[in-house]
Amino acid sequence: MNRSLFVHETEAYALLERAGLRPPRHGVEGGLLPFETGEPVVVKGLGENVWHKSELGAVHFLPYEKQSVLNEIKGMRQRLDAGGHRWIEGLVCEQIDTTACPHLPSEALVSLTRGEAGWTVLFGFGGMQADALAELAPPLRWPLAFTPVGQALRELETHLLGRIWLGRIRGTKELTDRATLEEFLTSLWALARIAEDEGLTLLELNPVALDTDGLPRPLDAVGSRAPRPAPRCAPPPGFLSALRAPRRIALAGVSAGEGGVGRTILENLGHYPLPAGDLVIIKPGQDVFLGHPGLPDVAALRDNPVDLLLLALPAPIAVSTLEKLVAQGGGAHCVGLVAGGIGDGADRDGLGLKVLALLNEARAAGRWTPAVLGPNFLGHWVPGRRLNTSFIPAEKLAAARADAGELTLLSQSGAFLLCLLSRQPTLRFGLGIALGNQLDVALCDVLSALAAEPGHGPVACYVEGFGPGQLAPAAEAIAQLRAQGRHVLIHRAGNTAAGQAAAASHTGAMASDITLERALLERAGARFASTIAEFDAALVWLDACPHLKSGPVALVTNAGFESVNGSDLFGSGLPAAHLDDAAQQALRTLLQRHELSGLVAARLPLDLTPMAGPSDFIATSALMLESAAVLVVGLVPFTRQLDTSRDGAAKLARFLSALRDVHHKPVAVVVDAGVDYADFRLAFQQAGLPVFDRMESALRGLRVLNGSAAAPA
Repeated sequence: MNRSLFVHETEAYALLERAGLRPPRHGVEGGLLPFETGEPVVVKGLGENVWHKSELGAVHFLPYEKQSVLNEIKGMRQRLDAGGHRWIEGLVCEQIDTTACPHLPSEALVSLTRGEAGWTVLFGFGGMQADALAELAPPLRWPLAFTPVGQALRELETHLLGRIWLGRIRGTKELTDRATLEEFLTSLWALARIAEDEGLTLLELNPVALDTDGLPRPLDAVGSRAPRPAPRCAPPPGFLSALRAPRRIALAGVSAGEGGVGRTILENLGHYPLPAGDLVIIKPGQDVFLGHPGLPDVAALRDNPVDLLLLALPAPIAVSTLEKLVAQGGGAHCVGLVAGGIGDGADRDGLGLKVLALLNEARAAGRWTPAVLGPNFLGHWVPGRRLNTSFIPAEKLAAARADAGELTLLSQSGAFLLCLLSRQPTLRFGLGIALGNQLDVALCDVLSALAAEPGHGPVACYVEGFGPGQLAPAAEAIAQLRAQGRHVLIHRAGNTAAGQAAAASHTGAMASDITLERALLERAGARFASTIAEFDAALVWLDACPHLKSGPVALVTNAGFESVNGSDLFGSGLPAAHLDDAAQQALRTLLQRHELSGLVAARLPLDLTPMAGPSDFIATSALMLESAAVLVVGLVPFTRQLDTSRDGAAKLARFLSALRDVHHKPVAVVVDAGVDYADFRLAFQQAGLPVFDRMESALRGLRVLNGSAAAPA
């Protein structure tokens, strides 16, 4: 007999007891009722899918007397039957004496859910005013895979409910203690493991009140089970190596006329140094096409496979070609579906479902499949190898710099990645992928593949959503990357209902609980940029300083407004450097030696005034790096004292980069000026320094990367 999907209160109480929690003493009709006559009890009527018993007249408080209790249960059964709820049983519980804080709410709601983030505990205010109180003090969310009990306890101590319980609000007394709360949280973590073993997906404890001994007691509990979704069939391993350095490439959908998608991809691929004959065109009836070997169809790849097959074909033909490839059992490690209209809003023929079924069935049976990128696969870039698989003409987007850096760029929107590359043409990156609709290869798969390649650098992601089964693997991969000391930067678009609808319409991104999603990924170690401007600024830091470490920041400038604006941005997410007594005295001596002591205050941020020249910047910067983890130098270039000529800029850039190398600490430059000073700014960029056009951008980008979430141990 199948168990009910609804977990009623008696069943839930048994699970709580196994976890070490203490529900009320209780008994059921027809069984032992362990109460003395006159003892205060609560009688509850349990029915199938009855979550709120009081609203149906299925809760009553009374002194215990057996016949009175049985009569009450009989009436409850009649009321639930009349409401169409299958009767389960009558439950009788002790009335627990609770303690509360006068004039302040003190009941909790605790919910354990199993979803895309794994098991998550939600902890907040309970009771009748729970919704209103949540606006004042949002509930805490603890994804258990990345939240140790100790960390949850520290967060609970600062939450309004935790402060009420611990008597940390003026005029209140302690209702419980820290050790008791730690024991309670430990039991909740154990309860999640038990719920997992029992096949539950939800268990709600509401309310949880403190008894007179300060113990948290769940006064009510219900839950549910749900069929577990089939595990996601991830793409085969090794696809990232095939993308980084494909040894053989095939392209289908090339026309003789110029300007088409396939023809543009071919032109871009022409810069990638492949041996003659290893870039092949699938073109029926053509042995040679546009100077490349021609193949009649993908059957020719079966015995001589390629690493990368790009299908610049109409959606139905692309899908049928993929079907032939899978049916023959080989031919390409990766397939890029360039066309849209497969699994998105323009798919009227179920092509996306057909592709998913094709891949899932083959993988479940252990048969070969390729890793499939797209649909709407705009392409990818490997600048160090001059590899560009996009269909963007060279005259529309300058080629990425050949002096590739360590940064990886991943985007669920191809247009976002194009705009980023155009906006930041000096950005040095090693790999950029426009993931498209992620029907198969998703962001989580690329992150996992990157985590399996220790030694590479930071990862920056533009995200519009996660599909089923993708969020938890993404978090696990981020934790692995952070454990390797690699930054993971995310800009999450689609934070509103309208934004999610727009994202789904062009990338197929799934709407999700974004608050929980962010909590999970931050706990895994990701850093979030709230705006694209912050994302861009953080990228400048990661480009020049891929192994950037958090720490106090010193600011040296020749403009008072930069020191004032910079001070406004310092705080918990961006600690300001401080000078100890010895450093303070050294600064006074230095300013006196440079004849600035009457003009410049010896404090941080250091405003050198427009009287400062290059030697003043160099000397004070060297001193600041003794006390700071990061130095930001503001060079407002309009004074005669600051040499902005090509030679002057190059000389100052060499000095600052030398300071960076000697101290092994990042040094950034801000040149807040217009296009007339582009060459001045370029000198510092060419020296490998992060360069910004505003002090605010530099500090906001740094604050994003400092973040507040600690990397996993």
